[in-house]
Amino acid sequence: MAKKIEIIGLGAGDLDQLPFGVYKKIMQAQHLYLRTKEHPVIPELEKEGLSYTSFDSIYEKHQQFEAVYEEIAEILLKKAETEEVVYGVPGHPLVAERTVQLLLERGSNAGVKVIIGGGQSFVDALFQALKIDPIDGFQLLDGTSLKAEDFQQSQHIFISQVYDQFVASEVKLTLMDRYPDDYPVTIVTAAGSKEEEISQVSLYELDRHVKVNNLTSVYVPPVKDEKILLKNFSKLREIIAVLRGPEGCPWDKEQSHESLKKYLIEETFEVIDAIDSGDINHLIEELGDVLLQVMLHAQIGEDEGYFSIDEVIEGISEKMIRRHPHVFGSTKVENTEEVLQNWQEIKKKEKGEMEESILEGVSLSMPNLIRAFELQKKAAKVGFDWQEITPALEKVKEELQEFEAELSEMSEQSEFAKKEFGDLLFAFVNVARFLKIHPEEALFATNEKFIRRFRFIENQVAKSGRAFTDFSLQELDKFWDEAKLKGL
Repeated sequence: MAKKIEIIGLGAGDLDQLPFGVYKKIMQAQHLYLRTKEHPVIPELEKEGLSYTSFDSIYEKHQQFEAVYEEIAEILLKKAETEEVVYGVPGHPLVAERTVQLLLERGSNAGVKVIIGGGQSFVDALFQALKIDPIDGFQLLDGTSLKAEDFQQSQHIFISQVYDQFVASEVKLTLMDRYPDDYPVTIVTAAGSKEEEISQVSLYELDRHVKVNNLTSVYVPPVKDEKILLKNFSKLREIIAVLRGPEGCPWDKEQSHESLKKYLIEETFEVIDAIDSGDINHLIEELGDVLLQVMLHAQIGEDEGYFSIDEVIEGISEKMIRRHPHVFGSTKVENTEEVLQNWQEIKKKEKGEMEESILEGVSLSMPNLIRAFELQKKAAKVGFDWQEITPALEKVKEELQEFEAELSEMSEQSEFAKKEFGDLLFAFVNVARFLKIHPEEALFATNEKFIRRFRFIENQVAKSGRAFTDFSLQELDKFWDEAKLKGL
């Protein structure tokens, strides 16, 4: 006899809503198993002599729902080796039933034929209870594995599997990532049955609702308020498209990749400024400005028919997966150094050709202090580097002597002095690299310190009521020393 499991749905409501064919299969089944007996139709069928085995006790054995479903599926496949199994689940077998999916996946390998019977989906009952037309678009999500990024806020959202107050609390917190605390949501329990209950609450009250049980779903209505949608990436994309569109901003419409270059550089340095200041709100704002630049470039690409933000996202997503085989693959690494080594090897393979020089890839558009740092790092990777800091410091002294010698002999315009000064800076960058000091960051900090101290001098001069030019350098230097003592 062929091994077989027939899965039937118990529907969403009570006995009156159970199809007659399903009713006959349930009552005639010799070996009926139920995922749970906590369903409105079961007490009524029990009065008619229904005999069954339920898996409710398995829920108490495991902390994770997936483990519960795994065990139920394995038990049913084992039972099917010796008996014809009829398996009853709430609603329709193919709607929000993980055990059914596991049986379909594993049935053929176990030599078990899995048949899907009828049953009314609880989704139908939800539409009827809430009087919603699904033509507007809707999402059905699992409350036990909810992610904020899944929400399509312009659609009706139904969250099933809200079994208890713990799940309700997790659902609430996830929704609060995208919705205001007082956003109206509707709790629907036992939709389609005589015990049906519908109540609207503010989002923050969701887990305080005492009648949450295994027949509970949460309905989140479509968002109409534009302010709520401002957190959506799709909304930002729409805004940028409008700015560049026929009725958009004249300035935005005139921009090109070339014209925007300077703004990207400026905004990047402002992000660094925000990081150094430790001001989180400032950092959020400046990161937004950098993202704006990315979106403008992507929109220009889309307008010109070359690429879109989707391709930008696809490219960086593929690259991150490809270059992190120790995270997304089976490669093993021991430390950060091995990660960086793997990164460089993968990067070489991606290029598909030999580099003409080890120094390739250091952009000419970088600020030259950073460029010197990156060039030295590249050369150091192949051993062109001192093994300790002492020779690097000696090189600084040597370059300083050459610079001083050039100054003593130089004419009014000396290209040699410029060259020696460059050599001196390059040598200093090398010392910084040995000390793991990024020269750009160090110089930025010094610039900021100079600004603070000079502003102190300006304030002292202003307090005196005298002009700046009335002070000698020695007097101004005293103000500078005061600023130092104040920790500026």
